[in-house]
Parts: sequence; C-alpha cells; structure tokens
Amino acid sequence: MAERFINIAFPFEDDNLKNYFLKMNKDGKQAIKSDLIHLLLTTPGDRLYLPDFGADLRRYLFEPNDADTYGAIRAEIQEAIDKYIPNLKITQLKIEKPSEGEFNVDSEHTAVVRIDYLFTEGALAKADFIEITI
Repeated sequence: MAERFINIAFPFEDDNLKNYFLKMNKDGKQAIKSDLIHLLLTTPGDRLYLPDFGADLRRYLFEPNDADTYGAIRAEIQEAIDKYIPNLKITQLKIEKPSEGEFNVDSEHTAVVRIDYLFTEGALAKADFIEITI
C-alpha cells in the first residue's frame, strides 16, 4: 500500500530520503500546523488565483507596539483562520512583548503571537499551538 500524504510541510524542505521534491505531511496535526503557518506568513496578493489568501501581518511591522495594534493583529488572524481553516478553533490568542533577552530581539519593537487551537480529525479533537514573532 502506498504511503498517504496530506499536504506539503511548511516551511518547505527538500525530501531527499523518499525521492520527493518537497517534504510532505503524513498526519492531520502536522498538516494543520503547516496550513496555519502558511496562512499567517502569506501576504494577501502573493498567492496565485487566491488573491485574498493570507493574513496581512507585515503591515504591522512598523506600527506602535501597543494594545490597539495587538487588537488589529488579533482581528486579522481570526478573520483569516475563519475563512481558510474552518475546522480550526482558536482557544487562546495571546499577543505580547517578549521577555527581555528572549529570542535575542529588541523587546520594545517586537511582538510574540501565540495561538492555542483545537482541530477536529475524524471524531477526535486535538490541541496544539504555534508561536510567531513579529
């Protein structure tokens, strides 16, 4: 029986072991995480034939690091997920400044986004999270 793959792993990597061009995901947990990262890191207009795909997080790079910006980021993420990954339910979406020295970045100009989520795979709900730095 042939191996079953769900989608391409993100970030993209060569898969020299199985002679595939890119590394592939075999289970739902990996696939959802790849889809979510892909969605968040894509700027609308970058994806061919789907011009509104993505979350426009790059536009917040030079915005003030305050509660108003965090609210806009939260809304942007929620809207993109609701539209493109409907089987994913956000349980917690936290945006905050990193601790001093964390990630080796200037904490005054950086925000850390942590998304805790549930997704359904068959009859089961599974939990996971991702963190990205803006």
